[in-house]
Amino acid sequence: MGKTFTMRPAVRHAGADDAGQVAELIATAFAELRVVRYLVPERRERHKVIAAHYRVLVDHAIKHGQVHLIDDGPAAAVWFPHVSPPSPPPGYDSRLAEATGEWADRFRVLDGLFAEHRPAEPCDYLAFLAVHPDCQGQGLGTALLQYQHARLDGAPAYLEANDPRNRDLYARNGYQGRGTFALPDGTVFWPMWRPPAP
Repeated sequence: MGKTFTMRPAVRHAGADDAGQVAELIATAFAELRVVRYLVPERRERHKVIAAHYRVLVDHAIKHGQVHLIDDGPAAAVWFPHVSPPSPPPGYDSRLAEATGEWADRFRVLDGLFAEHRPAEPCDYLAFLAVHPDCQGQGLGTALLQYQHARLDGAPAYLEANDPRNRDLYARNGYQGRGTFALPDGTVFWPMWRPPAP
């Protein structure tokens, strides 16, 4: 049974010591998503490979973006400031190949689609919003969004929703759809933009 929060959950900034925990959380939260099955078709290898890939991005975000955690870590958000073009993690190609092995080309396809659809306008980019399956439906994702939106002080934000439930959560928090794109297997993504405050 999941935790029940009676007060507004506390948000803290993750440091380098939290990176492994955050990568594992994202891998666990995303385990049943269609995109994850596309990226790593082999079920027995999936969690290990996905977590290793997320670790590369989380490490980069801790140094060059922001990673926010709820309390002891049942939910996390990974943000990057948007510059055009955004800088990849140092040694990304080799680290990607090491983390993802025989499935590296599938990750490169997804990276290419993200780059193709990313807006040219300056914005903050939400790379991941992950809530542990035992704690979903408790408002933790919304709390993380609201925390960052307050810090953005009206600046725009962008993300790619990866399933209809997530898309609807973001829409409730001010994000607007910008069409769709799909992976070769038909997995759909919804690019979403939160316009600047007037």
